[in-house]
Amino acid sequence: METYTILVVDDEKKITKLIEIYLISDGYRVLKAHTGSQALKLLQEETVHLAILDLIIPEIDGLELCREIRKTMDIPIIMLSARDSDLDKIIGLSSGADDFMSKPFNPLELSARVKSQMRRYTQLNPHGVASAVSPMLELRGLCINKENHRVTLHGEEIKLTPIEFDILYLLASQPGRVFSTDEIFKNVWNAEVYEANNTVMVHIRRLRNKLKEDTRTDKIISTVWGVGYKIGED
Repeated sequence: METYTILVVDDEKKITKLIEIYLISDGYRVLKAHTGSQALKLLQEETVHLAILDLIIPEIDGLELCREIRKTMDIPIIMLSARDSDLDKIIGLSSGADDFMSKPFNPLELSARVKSQMRRYTQLNPHGVASAVSPMLELRGLCINKENHRVTLHGEEIKLTPIEFDILYLLASQPGRVFSTDEIFKNVWNAEVYEANNTVMVHIRRLRNKLKEDTRTDKIISTVWGVGYKIGED
Protein backbone atom coordinates (compact mmCIF):
# COMPACT_ATOMS: atom_id res chain seq x y z
CA MET A 1 0.00 0.00 0.00
CA GLU A 2 1.41 3.38 -1.04
CA THR A 3 2.29 5.88 1.68
CA TYR A 4 1.20 9.41 0.80
CA THR A 5 3.24 12.46 1.77
CA ILE A 6 1.68 15.58 3.25
CA LEU A 7 3.44 18.93 3.55
CA VAL A 8 2.48 21.00 6.61
CA VAL A 9 3.50 24.68 6.51
CA ASP A 10 3.10 26.86 9.59
CA ASP A 11 5.49 29.13 11.47
CA GLU A 12 4.14 27.84 14.80
CA LYS A 13 6.14 24.69 15.51
CA LYS A 14 3.64 23.45 18.10
CA ILE A 15 0.94 23.42 15.43
CA THR A 16 3.04 21.57 12.85
CA LYS A 17 3.97 19.02 15.49
CA LEU A 18 0.34 18.53 16.55
CA ILE A 19 -0.77 18.04 12.95
CA GLU A 20 2.16 15.68 12.34
CA ILE A 21 1.15 13.44 15.25
CA TYR A 22 -2.40 13.00 13.93
CA LEU A 23 -1.37 12.50 10.31
CA ILE A 24 1.31 9.95 11.13
CA SER A 25 -1.25 8.02 13.17
CA ASP A 26 -3.40 7.93 10.01
CA GLY A 27 -0.52 6.40 8.07
CA TYR A 28 0.78 9.46 6.21
CA ARG A 29 4.37 10.60 5.80
CA VAL A 30 4.72 14.21 6.97
CA LEU A 31 7.07 16.98 5.86
CA LYS A 32 7.17 20.21 7.87
CA ALA A 33 8.17 23.73 6.86
CA HIS A 34 8.02 26.97 8.82
CA THR A 35 8.52 29.47 5.99
CA GLY A 36 7.25 29.71 2.45
CA SER A 37 10.77 29.36 1.06
CA GLN A 38 11.35 26.12 3.00
CA ALA A 39 8.05 24.81 1.65
CA LEU A 40 8.96 25.58 -1.98
CA LYS A 41 12.31 23.82 -1.53
CA LEU A 42 10.61 20.70 -0.17
CA LEU A 43 8.09 20.74 -3.02
CA GLN A 44 10.98 20.75 -5.50
CA GLU A 45 12.84 17.94 -3.74
CA GLU A 46 10.02 15.65 -2.62
CA THR A 47 6.86 14.09 -4.04
CA VAL A 48 4.02 15.72 -2.12
CA HIS A 49 0.41 14.53 -2.39
CA LEU A 50 -1.33 17.19 -0.27
CA ALA A 51 -0.36 20.51 1.34
CA ILE A 52 -1.67 22.18 4.49
CA LEU A 53 -0.75 25.88 4.42
CA ASP A 54 -1.11 28.56 7.05
CA LEU A 55 -2.27 31.86 5.60
CA ILE A 56 0.35 33.96 7.42
CA ILE A 57 3.89 32.54 7.17
CA PRO A 58 7.28 34.27 6.77
CA GLU A 59 9.05 35.04 3.47
CA ILE A 60 6.30 33.81 1.15
CA ASP A 61 2.79 33.97 2.57
CA GLY A 62 0.27 31.17 2.23
CA LEU A 63 -1.67 32.81 -0.60
CA GLU A 64 1.40 33.32 -2.77
CA LEU A 65 2.66 29.84 -1.93
CA CYS A 66 -0.70 28.42 -2.95
CA ARG A 67 -0.53 30.26 -6.29
CA GLU A 68 3.00 28.97 -6.89
CA ILE A 69 1.90 25.39 -6.23
CA ARG A 70 -1.04 25.78 -8.61
CA LYS A 71 1.28 26.79 -11.46
CA THR A 72 2.62 23.23 -11.71
CA MET A 73 0.65 20.92 -9.41
CA ASP A 74 -2.98 19.89 -8.87
CA ILE A 75 -2.50 18.40 -5.40
CA PRO A 76 -5.18 19.19 -2.79
CA ILE A 77 -4.45 22.27 -0.68
CA ILE A 78 -6.04 22.97 2.70
CA MET A 79 -5.62 26.53 3.96
CA LEU A 80 -5.45 27.41 7.67
CA SER A 81 -6.01 30.87 9.12
CA ALA A 82 -6.34 32.45 12.54
CA ARG A 83 -8.70 34.97 10.94
CA ASP A 84 -12.25 33.70 10.60
CA SER A 85 -13.76 36.09 8.07
CA ASP A 86 -15.69 35.27 4.92
CA LEU A 87 -13.30 37.49 2.97
CA ASP A 88 -10.27 35.46 4.07
CA LYS A 89 -12.02 32.24 3.07
CA ILE A 90 -12.98 33.62 -0.33
CA ILE A 91 -9.44 34.92 -0.95
CA GLY A 92 -7.92 31.61 0.16
CA LEU A 93 -10.20 29.52 -2.05
CA SER A 94 -9.78 31.94 -4.97
CA SER A 95 -6.00 31.56 -4.78
CA GLY A 96 -6.38 27.85 -5.52
CA ALA A 97 -7.02 26.19 -2.16
CA ASP A 98 -9.50 23.30 -2.05
CA ASP A 99 -10.57 23.75 1.56
CA PHE A 100 -10.27 26.30 4.37
CA MET A 101 -10.19 25.86 8.15
CA SER A 102 -10.10 28.52 10.84
CA LYS A 103 -7.80 28.38 13.86
CA PRO A 104 -8.16 27.08 16.47
CA PHE A 105 -9.23 23.87 14.74
CA ASN A 106 -10.10 20.37 15.85
CA PRO A 107 -7.24 18.06 14.75
CA LEU A 108 -9.72 15.23 14.21
CA GLU A 109 -11.73 17.41 11.82
CA LEU A 110 -8.56 18.36 9.94
CA SER A 111 -7.65 14.67 9.73
CA ALA A 112 -11.10 13.88 8.30
CA ARG A 113 -10.75 16.59 5.70
CA VAL A 114 -7.32 15.34 4.70
CA LYS A 115 -8.74 11.84 4.19
CA SER A 116 -11.61 13.25 2.11
CA GLN A 117 -9.25 15.26 -0.10
CA MET A 118 -6.88 12.31 -0.52
CA ARG A 119 -9.72 9.98 -1.55
CA ARG A 120 -10.74 12.45 -4.22
CA TYR A 121 -7.20 13.07 -5.40
CA THR A 122 -6.24 9.41 -5.75
CA GLN A 123 -9.49 8.60 -7.55
CA LEU A 124 -9.12 11.46 -10.06
CA ASN A 125 -5.35 11.69 -10.48
CA PRO A 126 -4.24 9.60 -13.48
CA HIS A 127 -1.14 8.54 -11.49
CA GLY A 128 -3.13 7.66 -8.36
CA VAL A 129 -3.40 4.02 -7.33
CA ALA A 130 -7.17 4.18 -7.11
CA SER A 131 -7.90 5.82 -10.46
CA ALA A 132 -11.29 4.56 -11.56
CA VAL A 133 -12.37 3.83 -15.13
CA SER A 134 -15.53 5.76 -16.06
CA PRO A 135 -17.09 6.69 -19.37
CA MET A 136 -16.28 10.04 -20.90
CA LEU A 137 -18.94 12.73 -20.71
CA GLU A 138 -19.46 14.90 -23.78
CA LEU A 139 -21.82 17.87 -24.00
CA ARG A 140 -21.83 21.56 -24.86
CA GLY A 141 -18.37 21.23 -26.45
CA LEU A 142 -16.99 19.71 -23.25
CA CYS A 143 -15.19 16.37 -23.10
CA ILE A 144 -14.74 15.21 -19.50
CA ASN A 145 -12.68 12.07 -18.92
CA LYS A 146 -12.85 10.87 -15.34
CA GLU A 147 -10.19 8.22 -15.88
CA ASN A 148 -7.36 10.66 -16.62
CA HIS A 149 -8.83 13.81 -15.07
CA ARG A 150 -8.70 15.56 -18.47
CA VAL A 151 -11.16 18.20 -19.64
CA THR A 152 -11.27 19.83 -23.06
CA LEU A 153 -13.58 22.56 -24.32
CA HIS A 154 -13.92 22.63 -28.11
CA GLY A 155 -10.59 20.80 -28.28
CA GLU A 156 -8.72 23.11 -25.90
CA GLU A 157 -7.49 21.49 -22.69
CA ILE A 158 -8.72 23.08 -19.46
CA LYS A 159 -6.56 22.56 -16.36
CA LEU A 160 -8.71 21.97 -13.28
CA THR A 161 -8.02 21.21 -9.65
CA PRO A 162 -9.57 18.00 -8.24
CA ILE A 163 -12.40 19.98 -6.62
CA GLU A 164 -13.16 21.92 -9.79
CA PHE A 165 -13.16 18.69 -11.80
CA ASP A 166 -15.54 17.03 -9.34
CA ILE A 167 -18.00 19.93 -9.51
CA LEU A 168 -17.94 20.01 -13.31
CA TYR A 169 -18.31 16.23 -13.55
CA LEU A 170 -21.23 16.26 -11.10
CA LEU A 171 -23.12 18.96 -13.02
CA ALA A 172 -22.36 17.41 -16.42
CA SER A 173 -23.37 13.92 -15.30
CA GLN A 174 -27.00 15.03 -15.06
CA PRO A 175 -27.52 17.80 -17.63
CA GLY A 176 -30.53 19.96 -16.95
CA ARG A 177 -30.72 19.07 -13.27
CA VAL A 178 -30.29 21.92 -10.81
CA PHE A 179 -27.95 21.11 -7.90
CA SER A 180 -28.23 23.19 -4.74
CA THR A 181 -25.04 24.39 -3.05
CA ASP A 182 -25.70 21.89 -0.23
CA GLU A 183 -26.02 19.02 -2.72
CA ILE A 184 -22.83 20.03 -4.49
CA PHE A 185 -20.97 20.26 -1.19
CA LYS A 186 -22.16 16.88 0.04
CA ASN A 187 -21.37 15.14 -3.26
CA VAL A 188 -18.02 16.78 -3.94
CA TRP A 189 -16.58 17.19 -0.46
CA ASN A 190 -18.16 13.94 0.76
CA ALA A 191 -18.91 15.58 4.08
CA GLU A 192 -21.69 17.20 6.01
CA VAL A 193 -22.50 20.74 4.95
CA TYR A 194 -19.94 23.21 6.30
CA GLU A 195 -20.49 26.79 5.17
CA ALA A 196 -21.32 25.33 1.78
CA ASN A 197 -22.63 28.46 0.10
CA ASN A 198 -19.43 30.54 0.13
CA THR A 199 -17.18 27.55 -0.53
CA VAL A 200 -19.17 26.27 -3.51
CA MET A 201 -19.67 29.79 -4.87
CA VAL A 202 -15.93 30.49 -4.96
CA HIS A 203 -15.14 27.20 -6.72
CA ILE A 204 -17.94 27.75 -9.26
CA ARG A 205 -16.53 31.21 -9.97
CA ARG A 206 -13.03 29.79 -10.51
CA LEU A 207 -14.46 27.08 -12.75
CA ARG A 208 -16.35 29.65 -14.82
CA ASN A 209 -13.18 31.73 -15.22
CA LYS A 210 -11.29 28.70 -16.55
CA LEU A 211 -14.15 27.96 -18.95
CA LYS A 212 -13.95 31.63 -20.08
CA GLU A 213 -17.62 32.14 -19.29
CA ASP A 214 -17.19 35.93 -19.20
CA THR A 215 -16.45 35.98 -22.94
CA ARG A 216 -19.00 33.36 -23.99
CA THR A 217 -22.57 34.03 -25.08
CA ASP A 218 -23.51 30.36 -24.61
CA LYS A 219 -22.76 29.94 -20.91
CA ILE A 220 -22.06 26.36 -19.86
CA ILE A 221 -22.83 26.67 -16.14
CA SER A 222 -26.11 28.41 -15.37
CA THR A 223 -27.19 29.90 -12.07
CA VAL A 224 -30.77 29.23 -11.06
CA TRP A 225 -31.27 32.01 -8.55
CA GLY A 226 -32.36 30.85 -5.13
CA VAL A 227 -31.92 27.20 -6.12
CA GLY A 228 -28.41 26.35 -7.34
CA TYR A 229 -26.41 25.55 -10.49
CA LYS A 230 -26.83 23.40 -13.59
CA ILE A 231 -25.35 22.58 -16.97
CA GLY A 232 -28.08 22.73 -19.57
CA GLU A 233 -28.51 20.17 -22.29
CA ASP A 234 -27.56 21.04 -25.87
